[in-house]
Amino acid sequence: MKLKDRAALVTGGSRGIGRAIALALAAQGAAVAVNYRSRADDAQAVVKEIEAAGGRAVAVGADVSDPAAAKELVEETTRLLGGLGILVNNAGVSDDGLIYDVAPDAWWDVMKVNFGGAYHCTHAVLGQFMAQGDSTIVNISSAMGERGWIGQSNYSASKGALNAFTRSSAIELARFGVRVNAVLAGFTPTELVGEVLRKDGGKGIKRQIPLRRFATVEQVANAAVFLAGPDSGYTTGELLYVDGGFSAQLGVGRP
Repeated sequence: MKLKDRAALVTGGSRGIGRAIALALAAQGAAVAVNYRSRADDAQAVVKEIEAAGGRAVAVGADVSDPAAAKELVEETTRLLGGLGILVNNAGVSDDGLIYDVAPDAWWDVMKVNFGGAYHCTHAVLGQFMAQGDSTIVNISSAMGERGWIGQSNYSASKGALNAFTRSSAIELARFGVRVNAVLAGFTPTELVGEVLRKDGGKGIKRQIPLRRFATVEQVANAAVFLAGPDSGYTTGELLYVDGGFSAQLGVGRP
């Protein structure tokens, strides 16, 4: 187990990619704090699944878009787990729509969670991470943060900000032994992208992906665990694409 005796916090860990990351970290021996905003029952279910497999986990509620709540989340996690060395900023929301059609504050509602949550939690862990060294931060971002897509302007902007934050914070924190990387997930069927896939079950989008299939939450989680663990010990400031080749092509990749 590569993460034995390590403690991790996964924001938005009650469902989807966050749930898969929490389970994958625990499978590698980490004690895991499963953060949730409103789905306490789902978070407890993840905790029970980890405990049933012989791991250790706790559920901790907090709205990470609130800096004070993020600070309390980190403090409570550290207290309950006896320390903290891995932060996975996964909490995210979407509010798809054309720029002309969406409400004027739609961008802010998305930005304050997708970017603000990562910023607040990162800020909250830095005191102990910088002091202890050998700590890792993994931001769960999206290929949309580096490319454009109709109806995704506010979501793409929030993930683009997260990608820039990943690079800058990695450079700033390297001298303290704190590594910061991001996973740029492609189309992964979860509640977050349900509306995008509803039109035809995602067949039209799938035809545009070189591997001709969507990512699974487990594949994204495996990338996050790699970046959180010792196998990526010389990697920082990296944006790791897990998108089936979607971002590597020009247009739809064929004439």
